[in-house]
Amino acid sequence: MTRLTPARHFAGACLIGCASLALAGTATAQTTIKMAMSSVADQQNDNGMTAWVMQNYVNSHSDSLTFEVYGSSALGGDQDVLQAMQLGSGATMHVGGTAVYNSFVPAGGVLDLPFLWQDFDHVGRALDGDLGTELETKFEQSGFKVLGWGYSWGYRNVVTNGAALTTPEDLQGLKIRTIQSPVYVAALNAMGANATPMAFGEVYTALQTGVLDGFEHAASMVYSSKLYEVSDHVALTRHLFGPTVITYSLPLWNQLSEAEQQVLTEAADLAIEINRALAPLREQKALAQLEEVGMTITEIDTSAFREGAAPLQNELAADLDATALLQLIRDAQ
Repeated sequence: MTRLTPARHFAGACLIGCASLALAGTATAQTTIKMAMSSVADQQNDNGMTAWVMQNYVNSHSDSLTFEVYGSSALGGDQDVLQAMQLGSGATMHVGGTAVYNSFVPAGGVLDLPFLWQDFDHVGRALDGDLGTELETKFEQSGFKVLGWGYSWGYRNVVTNGAALTTPEDLQGLKIRTIQSPVYVAALNAMGANATPMAFGEVYTALQTGVLDGFEHAASMVYSSKLYEVSDHVALTRHLFGPTVITYSLPLWNQLSEAEQQVLTEAADLAIEINRALAPLREQKALAQLEEVGMTITEIDTSAFREGAAPLQNELAADLDATALLQLIRDAQ
């Protein structure tokens, strides 16, 4: 056995140490992306599917990015998450309805006006055109990089715990949870409800304890979040159709390399393509699933609401300084 002298032993140790440092220097620096959302992180709802597609794409196409998904408000409520993103701390990304951004990008509230959208294709035509371009600029001015505009998996309907709604008059005075958005509150109040803004994560308990008479949301979210356990009826009011949006913290986006930004852009494009293709199918599937678990689905005459919608849309858009944006939506019909 060859024995090393102290000097040779020291030199060998240095060589090993230097080699280790060299190897460490060639390792790829890792950036962890934290995608946050208030909905359940599963593939039964639009946001969960979008996050799942992006996670799989990024993790298989980048050596420097690690994509993690945090559902059910695990990183905080939507408002807390978005505030942190503006500062470049906490969550890196968010996916959800555009309405949760209304306090940060007021003009974006034009997307959430009542009885505005004709169908899924109308949403796509508008957001893939000048409307989307102008809103992306406004989002960036507020600290959010828009990576894609998606579809909610269905129109928002009124869901109640107790008596079913069979006529518009049945909605009078009911405490109905809605998004923490002035536009949503105004829309529900105009329909006669007592709009109650509340974080999505609090809805289950509020229904369970009788604080709410109901809430409004798409059928896929009702099923995915198991809100059928604390509610009985869905009235197909189709009063709102909230588009969804994928955003990235702008301060953190600017820290990424061009290659990393490209991977994320490609992931978002794929996720949006899948999201939009599935939307009409998943809306029907979710309604059928709710019937299977015992909920009643009721058609309701909303013609009176629709007749009065245009003046309300004009009024709300003017308050948002978004009259020109509203016209772009109408022109895309």
